[in-house]
Amino acid sequence: MKRIVIVEDDPSIAEMTKMMLQRSGFEVLVCDNGREAVDFIKKARPALILLDVMLPGMDGSAIARELSKIEETAFIPIVVTSALEESKQLFNGITQVRGFCSKPFTLKKLLDAINTALK
Repeated sequence: MKRIVIVEDDPSIAEMTKMMLQRSGFEVLVCDNGREAVDFIKKARPALILLDVMLPGMDGSAIARELSKIEETAFIPIVVTSALEESKQLFNGITQVRGFCSKPFTLKKLLDAINTALK
């Protein structure tokens, strides 16, 4: 069972996404704070990270850049989630970012992005 870490500060979005992904056969852990995300991800060792852009403490692009510098997290694919399509530009040049899902997203769109990123 592949493990996914969701980094999302909105509890309702985090819980809904977690339930959808668990029903689709994934093990899911949630981190709700940008400041704690890097350490959380290092400990969790997920197959994929679902990363929100706007987070308290440290935004998604700063987290992605930090993860790309750490040997044990630099290979983990990231799918970015955001309500703002323009947020894609913040992740230019970060090779770990393999997908972008605009909020609100459907389960199909999210699973397509996750499955593509995991290939």
